Amino acid sequence: MGRTLYEKLWQAHVVRAVVDEPTLLYIDLHLIHEVTSPQAFAGLAKRGLPVRRPDLTIATIDHAVPTRAITQTWSDTLARKQVDTLITNCQQHTIKLYGLDSDQRGIVHVIGPELGYTQPGKTIVCGDSHTSTHGAFAALAFGIGTSEVEHVLATQCLLQTKTKTMAITVNGTLAPGISAKDIILRIIHDIGIAGATGYTIEYRGSTIEQLSMEGRMSLCNMSIEAGARAGLVAADQVTADYLAARGIVQDWSHWHSAVDAVFDQEIIIDATTIQPMVTWGTNPAMSVAITDLLPVPTNADEQAAYDYMGLQPGQSLQHQPVQVAFIGSCTNARIEDLRIAATVLQGKQVNVTTLIVPGSYSVKHQAEQEGLDQIFMAAGCDWREPGCSMCIAMNGDVVQAGQYCASTSNRNFIGRQGNGARTFLMSPRMVAMAAIHGTIQDARM
Repeated sequence: MGRTLYEKLWQAHVVRAVVDEPTLLYIDLHLIHEVTSPQAFAGLAKRGLPVRRPDLTIATIDHAVPTRAITQTWSDTLARKQVDTLITNCQQHTIKLYGLDSDQRGIVHVIGPELGYTQPGKTIVCGDSHTSTHGAFAALAFGIGTSEVEHVLATQCLLQTKTKTMAITVNGTLAPGISAKDIILRIIHDIGIAGATGYTIEYRGSTIEQLSMEGRMSLCNMSIEAGARAGLVAADQVTADYLAARGIVQDWSHWHSAVDAVFDQEIIIDATTIQPMVTWGTNPAMSVAITDLLPVPTNADEQAAYDYMGLQPGQSLQHQPVQVAFIGSCTNARIEDLRIAATVLQGKQVNVTTLIVPGSYSVKHQAEQEGLDQIFMAAGCDWREPGCSMCIAMNGDVVQAGQYCASTSNRNFIGRQGNGARTFLMSPRMVAMAAIHGTIQDARM
C-alpha cells in the first residue's frame, strides 16, 4: 500500500519516534514575525541559549505595521515596541529580517512563497495559525504557539503528534466568477469548523489541479478554519513553473500521494455545485451560497451570531448593505487577487470606504507596474502599503462598531476587524462588487 503525501512528508522529517510519545520532527524553515516572537526570544535569553539555525529562520514585519506611510506617527505604541523588539532580536541572532526599509517585506505567508523559501518537501512552521498556506506547495506547514516558537529557535526540532489524513476531492469546472475562496468556504460550510479536527487535509481532483498557485494558497490558508492541522496540495507542473520563475528548478514530482494510498476519510465535491459563498455569522462555517436564504438557528451559538450581526433567519444576503470593503490579508492579497479586483473596479466608482492592501512590496510593485493602482485610486479606493491591516485590526485599520465589512480575510469572529465590527467573508471579486454597489452582489452577475 502506497503512502499519502502527508505520510511521506512526516516520515522524511522524523528525528526520534517512540511509541506512546509525540514524535520529534526536524523543521526545515521557521518563519517569524513581531507578534508571537518576543516572548520566545526572551525565553532563549533567560536560558542563555542561541538560535540553533539562524540560517533557517526568516523574519518579517507584517501584523503590527501601519499600512499608511510608516514615516507617520504609529497609532499603537505597543505595535511599535513589538516591531523594535523583533529588529533587535534579529540583529542579535543574525536572522534575516525583511524590515521596515525592505522592498521585499510583506505578510509572512505571502513573502515565503514569492521569495522562494517555500518549497515542496519542507516542514515549515510559524507562530501564526495560517501557516497552512504553504501546504499549497506540498510542504507540511502549520502554526505553532509561542513556547513552540522558542523550542524551534533553540533546537530546530518540534514535538508533534501524527494526525489522521483527509482527502477532499473537488472535480469539475468552476462557473465563471467562482474562485478558490468560494471552494474553501463551501468546504467549511459543509464540514464545519471542527470537521477536520485531528486531520491533515489533502486537496485534490481536477478542479484543484486547474487552480493557480495563488488559488491553492488561498485554499490551504483556511484549512485551519475547518479545524485541520494543515492543508496540502500535491506538487505538479503548476508548482514547478511557479518555482522556476523564481530561479528554483528541481524535480518535485515525487511529492504526491501514491495512487493506492488510503486516507482515513474522503469527501468528494462537484465543482459545478459551488456558488459564490458569503459568511453571515461569527465563524467561517456560518455561510450560505449567495442565492440561499439565511438558515434557521439550530443552537445558541447561531442565535448569538444573528444577534451580533443584526440579521434574521430567512433573509437573503443579496443586496445586504455594507459600509466598508477590504481586499487584503494572507488569504487574498496576491497579484492574482488584485488583478481580479481591478477587472471589476475598472471604470467604476466605489460607494463605501474601500481599502486595498497588497500582501507584499513585491505584489505592490507588480500591481503598480501593471497600472492596477491607478484603477483602484481612480475608483476611489484607498491604495495602501503592505501589511495584515484590517484582517487583524491593528494600527488603526479597523471597522467601526456596528459597520458591515465585505472582506477577503479569513476570520469573522466577534471583534476580529474591530470592536463591534460585523464581517462578511467572501472572494475578491465579491468584495469589489460590494464596494461599487454598497451592497453584497452575486459574483456571477
